[in-house]
Amino acid sequence: MNFLLRLIVSAFAVFLVASFLPGVAVDTFLTAALVSVALAFLNAVVKPILTVLTIPVTIFSLGLFLLVINAVMILLAQKLVSGFHVSGFFNALLFSVILSIVTGILNLIFGVGQKESE
Repeated sequence: MNFLLRLIVSAFAVFLVASFLPGVAVDTFLTAALVSVALAFLNAVVKPILTVLTIPVTIFSLGLFLLVINAVMILLAQKLVSGFHVSGFFNALLFSVILSIVTGILNLIFGVGQKESE
């Protein structure tokens, strides 16, 4: 149930950020939900592999290369979901940073991911 709530909050965040960020477009809320699912899948399967393969670059860049990996995840999600458009790497990078911040704020507001007190 918590995973489903996280996906809904993430979809809302995708829709919200894409509505005001130039260079990023989401056709419908359903498309935003599909982007959220695609990003969850990519972050669970592809991102760990890329992170391990790029450990030397990540260490050399003091972790900043992880932002590049996040932008790549956004660009891969664009390839997987029709109706989601990002116009370039810099927009994907900016979208990923803002999306992370907005999703974190929305998770705090809605109490998603917090353990219930017993």
